[in-house]
Amino acid sequence: MKTNVTDPRRQAQTLYWSGYSIPYIAELTGVKPPTLYSWRRRDTWDDVAPLDRARITTEARYQMLICKEVKSGRDFKEIDLLGRQLARFERRVQDERQAEKKKAPKNHFTDEQITELRTRFFNSLYEHQRRWYKYGNKRNRNILKSRQIGATWYFAREALIDALETGRNQIFLSASRAQAHQFRRFIIAFAREIGVELKGDPMVLSNGATLYFLGTSAATAQSYSGNLIFDEYFWTSNFIELRKVAAAMATHSQWRRTYFSTASTEEHEAYGFWTGATLQASKKKADRTEIDVSHKALKNGKVCADGQWRQIVTIRDAIDSGFNLVNLEEIIQENSTEDFDNLYMCEFVSSDQRPFGYDELIRCGVDAWDPGNPAAWKDWKPYAARPFGDRGVWLGYDPNGDGEGGDSAGLAVLAPPMVPGGKFRVLEALQLRGMPFEKQADEIRKMTRRYNVQFIGIDGTGIGKAVYQIVKGFYPAAVMFEYSPSVKAALVLKAQMVIRRGRFEYDAGLHVVARSFRTIRKKVTPGGMVTYASDRTKGASHGDVAWAIMHALHNEPIGTESGGTGNSFVTEF
Repeated sequence: MKTNVTDPRRQAQTLYWSGYSIPYIAELTGVKPPTLYSWRRRDTWDDVAPLDRARITTEARYQMLICKEVKSGRDFKEIDLLGRQLARFERRVQDERQAEKKKAPKNHFTDEQITELRTRFFNSLYEHQRRWYKYGNKRNRNILKSRQIGATWYFAREALIDALETGRNQIFLSASRAQAHQFRRFIIAFAREIGVELKGDPMVLSNGATLYFLGTSAATAQSYSGNLIFDEYFWTSNFIELRKVAAAMATHSQWRRTYFSTASTEEHEAYGFWTGATLQASKKKADRTEIDVSHKALKNGKVCADGQWRQIVTIRDAIDSGFNLVNLEEIIQENSTEDFDNLYMCEFVSSDQRPFGYDELIRCGVDAWDPGNPAAWKDWKPYAARPFGDRGVWLGYDPNGDGEGGDSAGLAVLAPPMVPGGKFRVLEALQLRGMPFEKQADEIRKMTRRYNVQFIGIDGTGIGKAVYQIVKGFYPAAVMFEYSPSVKAALVLKAQMVIRRGRFEYDAGLHVVARSFRTIRKKVTPGGMVTYASDRTKGASHGDVAWAIMHALHNEPIGTESGGTGNSFVTEF
């Protein structure tokens, strides 16, 4: 038989699609019928759609003509015709794919994708996270945990799986909407692993489950209901009232409540909630029960007398159970003993000899970019090339001690008040680690390109002088602080004045601001002078952001309520 298909298998396939029977194809090609039946089954000839059959046959003819060494004029005409036909096929396929996408529900997962997602979820868990999942059916889970052990990441994934399998709504509540959106980013990334692009805020899945991402300013919305996931609750202000509203979102018995946080201080309103003291105090004396919240009692998790399942997970607990993403020795070297105990061992910070009160600092946190929040910073676009447009900002910088990556450096960007007596806003607060002084200066240069910088204040201690010299080369108006007890006292007093008068704001999700200010202590020098300091031992990362902020704040002189640069404590070389 004369045919344009040289491969017997392809030739048989083309003839079959042309309507010939298997016995007749066997006569034409000389291939035995059992072989042809086997080809038909293995290559699924019957399952190929008509459009795809035409495309495959056309492509085979096109490739055969292209491969001919000597082509006639007729061959060239046919190649042109077949090429145009293949282009039409491609457009048709694309149109059909788009039509399928339009038909598919938004944020949809197939049963196979849900199964794959669940498999990936379980395969990715460490033992301490498996315990959280094991007790996921508890009405109230309350977890005090170390930093950097994957809690936010885990609960984002757990919530998505629950929403897909049960259709239950999920409500993520954080100190600010920016922080709550960390859950959203984890969920989007998880879904993308299996080819699903999730969109929307709130995010509505095709099965009807809705995922809400809220800052505390949005928590008064009474219409929300679903599983509650309350992140870093020890770092929110007005916790008692906030928890009442948040817990009400999960009033129905089908909903679950999960609270988790790193430790802050016993001064915080949430401490009574964690220990159960707040609830016990409201009961008759005869009905009160004491809840043991020691690490020994709660290391493995426990249902307490008030019905809450509590657990304490330190960094050592996580490592001992197989968590291998951190280096404990490095963490110990990079933090003071007190910081390590607070951030990684779930111990609460004492309030002795600290010039900045915890509650004062927490109250300064606002939901900076929630559109529904009247106090949101509508003139700040954090992801834009020029986040603050042409508005002026002040920079403060606290370099690291030795330039060898021991402690971290702090860089703060402040929006000064628009009117005398107005508010300062911390637009950015960065910790930089492991950078030589030239690189530190380069980070400041980058900020001068992102913002309209009108002031830069730098601590001249140690390598700060070298950083200052470089910065002065591209920003001649930079000033340097020559630290002394009186200069430090002036910096702290100015910051205290601004904070006490309610003139200081930062995004509540930027926990490093409050933490950094809380590391500053009052000290007495050998000469009897009162000064302030943060640990500066090798590896300690204390107070860098706070001092950077204070350097910028001090561009408004103490005792004045109008902007200015005059300051008797600031000197240059």
